Amino acid sequence: MNMGPLVTTEWLAEALGAADLIVFDATKYLPNEAKDGQAEFLKSHIPGARYFDIDLVADADTDLPHMVPTPGRFAKLMEQLGVSNTSRIVFYDQKGLASAARGWWLMELFGHDQAAVLDGGLPKWVRESRPTGDGAGAAPAAGVFRPDYRASQVRGIGDILRNVHSHSELVLDARAAGRFTGAVPEPREGMRSGHIPGSASVPYTDLLKPDGTFKPAGEVRARFEAAGVDGSKPLVTSCGSGVTACILTLGLRIAGFHEGAVYDGSWTEWGGRPDTPIEVG
Repeated sequence: MNMGPLVTTEWLAEALGAADLIVFDATKYLPNEAKDGQAEFLKSHIPGARYFDIDLVADADTDLPHMVPTPGRFAKLMEQLGVSNTSRIVFYDQKGLASAARGWWLMELFGHDQAAVLDGGLPKWVRESRPTGDGAGAAPAAGVFRPDYRASQVRGIGDILRNVHSHSELVLDARAAGRFTGAVPEPREGMRSGHIPGSASVPYTDLLKPDGTFKPAGEVRARFEAAGVDGSKPLVTSCGSGVTACILTLGLRIAGFHEGAVYDGSWTEWGGRPDTPIEVG
């Protein structure tokens, strides 16, 4: 059964237990949040869920956080987590919708389209008095995963530096408005404040209702249009470290736009270097 990129709690409750379905908690807390996603997962999670560690499913050879891994590393880790090319995968997180979209985007980046995000995440699931489990659970049987890396869906710093001059792509920044303007300091120490020249501010929270679920597709589309998205330019999403950028990417899919690419290093890379141009205000 095909899934859209977003599934409801009702859909997941009915699908739970299917042999081909894998549910992942992909929670990642920010450096200024005194919580650990895996520790919280062990306390409470959707029954049968496994923990998807964004910091582990990443390039181990860079000092930048949770950068895209090589296809070989991604495949090896997915197989260890029990994922096969035939698996259907649903990602959720403990905040509602903050980091789950990163898992969805990674699956698509490596050629796996049968992935989705749980709308509203664990908070909505718990509010509806649905069952939860705890502990680590049994180790899954190894999967067989062959990646199909889609390089066009990711951007590096060289691409973005060139784009500052060419303006050939529109960069959408998912960070809060105060971080975009430079009025609010970054949560990571040592980061300069501001934004990539020519980029547009679309805080990912603008796409969500107060309960952490997505707004209707028409409202999401209107918010992107207000930021200058009109289909004339390819799109690149960015954020603090490549996580909430994926919410914008998911939002673009929901709104019917071509979702383009993610700038993987995002502001941690751009704002952490002395040689990149920055705008404020």
